[in-house]
Amino acid sequence: MNAPHACTEQELLAELQSGPEGLDSASAAERLASVGPNRLPEEPPTPAWQRLLRQFRSLFIYVLMLSAGLSVMLGHYVDAGVILAVVIINGIIGFIQEGKAEEALRAILSMTTTVCLVQRDGQLRSMDAAALVPGDLVQLQAGDRVPADMRLLSSKELRCDESALTGESNPLGKHTMTVPVATPLAERHNMVFMGTMVVAGTARGVVTNTGSSTEIGTINTMVQAVAISQTPLQKQLADLARNLTIAVLILSAAIIAFGMLVHDYSFGEMLQGAIAIAVAAIPEELPAIVTIVLAIGVMRMARSNALVRRLPAVEVLGSVDIICTDKTGTLTANAMTVRVLESATRRFEVSGEGYSPEGSIGEPGEAALPLLEQAALVAVLCNESNVEKKADGQWVINGDPTEGALYVLAMKQGLDAVAVNRTWQRLDVLPFEAERRYMATLNRSPEGVSQIMLKGAPERLLGFCSQQLGDNGAEPLQATLWHEKIIGLAERGMRVMALAYRNVDADKTSLDHDDISHDMLLIALVGISDPPRHEAIAAIADSHRAGIRVMMITGDNPVTAAAIGRELGLNTERVLTGQELDAMSAEELALAAEEVDIYARTSPANKLQLVQSLQNHRHVVAMTGDGVNDAPALRQADIGVAMGLKGTDAAREAADFVLTDDNFATIARAVEAGRTVYDNTLKSIVFMLPTNLAEASIILLAILFGWLLPITAPQILWINMVTTVTLSLALAFEAAEKQIMERPPRPYGQGFITPMLLRRLLLVGVSGAIVVFTIFSYYLQRDFPIDYARTVAVNTMVMIEGLYLLSSRFFTQSIFHRDIFRGIGPVLISIGLVILVQLLFTYLPLSQRIFAVSALTLQDWGLILLASSVVLMVVEADKALSMVFRKEGNQEAQ
Repeated sequence: MNAPHACTEQELLAELQSGPEGLDSASAAERLASVGPNRLPEEPPTPAWQRLLRQFRSLFIYVLMLSAGLSVMLGHYVDAGVILAVVIINGIIGFIQEGKAEEALRAILSMTTTVCLVQRDGQLRSMDAAALVPGDLVQLQAGDRVPADMRLLSSKELRCDESALTGESNPLGKHTMTVPVATPLAERHNMVFMGTMVVAGTARGVVTNTGSSTEIGTINTMVQAVAISQTPLQKQLADLARNLTIAVLILSAAIIAFGMLVHDYSFGEMLQGAIAIAVAAIPEELPAIVTIVLAIGVMRMARSNALVRRLPAVEVLGSVDIICTDKTGTLTANAMTVRVLESATRRFEVSGEGYSPEGSIGEPGEAALPLLEQAALVAVLCNESNVEKKADGQWVINGDPTEGALYVLAMKQGLDAVAVNRTWQRLDVLPFEAERRYMATLNRSPEGVSQIMLKGAPERLLGFCSQQLGDNGAEPLQATLWHEKIIGLAERGMRVMALAYRNVDADKTSLDHDDISHDMLLIALVGISDPPRHEAIAAIADSHRAGIRVMMITGDNPVTAAAIGRELGLNTERVLTGQELDAMSAEELALAAEEVDIYARTSPANKLQLVQSLQNHRHVVAMTGDGVNDAPALRQADIGVAMGLKGTDAAREAADFVLTDDNFATIARAVEAGRTVYDNTLKSIVFMLPTNLAEASIILLAILFGWLLPITAPQILWINMVTTVTLSLALAFEAAEKQIMERPPRPYGQGFITPMLLRRLLLVGVSGAIVVFTIFSYYLQRDFPIDYARTVAVNTMVMIEGLYLLSSRFFTQSIFHRDIFRGIGPVLISIGLVILVQLLFTYLPLSQRIFAVSALTLQDWGLILLASSVVLMVVEADKALSMVFRKEGNQEAQ
């Protein structure tokens, strides 16, 4: 079918085989059987058992199961139970979260209507919208949700709110004239689209597309095609599990072969040693720690008005380097607001945003000016809308958003709008008409003064006015001055309206168009726009300081987009439109995406296209939005952030986060929480892997050199279990480090195995093993029993880990600093617990029999503390040297 917006009425009806009387029931039934019901298709949900099994298809899970099996083989059933519990908990969490993600497509169905007025068999009928087919004639009126994509055949002041589909913040006036084929979606003013709202007027149209063929159906198809990708943290954990598994298997095989060939040990002895090394090396507590870190991040973000729908997504914001954000409702209030009032001699800036009457006009002392009083009177009386405060404290509009903005302007001036409307009797009205572009009312005050109140397009009203209202009353009109003011406001991306009035005879009771065509007194121009949120401006500045680039992708027009972009602090040197993006090659698009911050008149496909291009060039992308048109890009992005108050169901269900306050500034706080999550995960790994290596190295060195084991396999398992439930969990509760939002995002693809971690592995693993062997040998040389020496060695290893935990709280900062006390509570509690458990381990008779340990003296504990502090000093020395080298490098770079 040819583009319906480019066809004449006769051409389109002929192509659709329809006519002025609509379709008959028989042909409609045939078409319904051919094209299907007018609803969006819904894929059958994945069976619950399949989703549950899918949670266990992970190499890391296999490693954990292997660890559990090895623990069972060694008779350590408690450790095995802990590991299996971690596996089951992670599986259940993933199962629940994945189920929620599947609700995204079903949410779009809520955008469809159920009942509409249709011309069938020559009669107007009320029927289920699902039965609509191309060629049906449908009647629309204010308050209707459009049931299908339609070409208008007749229109009476029809205006539609298409912000959820196109991003256009103003309700759009509609007409029946043809427009060119290449006209962007937001400018096809002879079309109405499924799921959008009729806010004013009436119309009659012919259905052109239904179901999946509609614009919203196309979006639905795009959402279906976008798969939810793994987060960077999930990918890095998978890489870590794979590399660790390979390393453990190779090492175990090598140890078995070495021991049997070189030392002539039996296979059984070597298998036991290999199992002990594997259990010591595998950080089985890591999934539990990651889950706890993420859960804590979820709670912290909830306190900051960000609700998390996918648990692993908490960390992603910490690695984001680009935020692609919608304008309407995200950076702006999605509420038309009078921002400037210009008289002949003054400019009054209007504060406040949205439909709340909080705010003021001009500077203190100017509110009493007669000019402002008269402007407020016209704004509230020549108006068909109003605002009200709901029980939840939110101010909402009833009627047209532009008129609502004028109504709020009058309230900011101090007028009691309800009282004014009640006392100033309306005698007659000339409703707004698109052809005339103005509205006028005739009102009479309680004192009997009658006035014509007029508002409309300034170009029209200038022709009706012979005078202007100045500081000293009426004066001759300066048309050139007003034209300059109109241009200035339009260049700021504002919709401009003029306000005028004149006094008439008290006995006048009717109004016609001739009455307002002469001798009107021009009061002022008002500049109306959807203003940027003040907190969004600050949040963008914070994002820039954190090394995060912010891009605005909107369906609004380029002039408005650039004007808002300037206020927000974005780069406005170049603005690209959706049409320009469509004409670009992949290479041109990639280059533009690196340079341009503002994109206007974009379609859902353009948003998806930009996100994919950025991801293909190694960017971690967050996408924010609130409309149906944002859903595909929200789902494609590494992190999707939807607005909770004004966002559509489709956007909320496609997103990873929902902002309960619709505030872009919340994203900056969420980024900090995300960076903290990653930091704490990395700190846990920096703690676990080096200490695990130290444990494994003790057994490894003993086998390699044929030495006596300073710590037996059961004792190694004891250390593993004790530190799992005490020390390892403490770092999950760490607060954010200072200046966390002043450093750039971590490099794309950076894994956990960094030079710093490798250095720590070497330092802690080697120094820890040396300290344990040294103190073990020291006691043997002084003829202490072997069990006694091993008791000292076990407690030394645990104390090494406890002291190293203090150091692991900071990546580069020394612990010998006052910040050591900030948020130290969880760490001190965990160290206290492990000391208590070790005292029970050492002195409890049952424990002494099971693990072959002996009671120690106070002098022994002093020596243990002294020896274990060596590892702490080695790590702190490494931090100090690294800091020196980093400073020297920075000085050379300067």
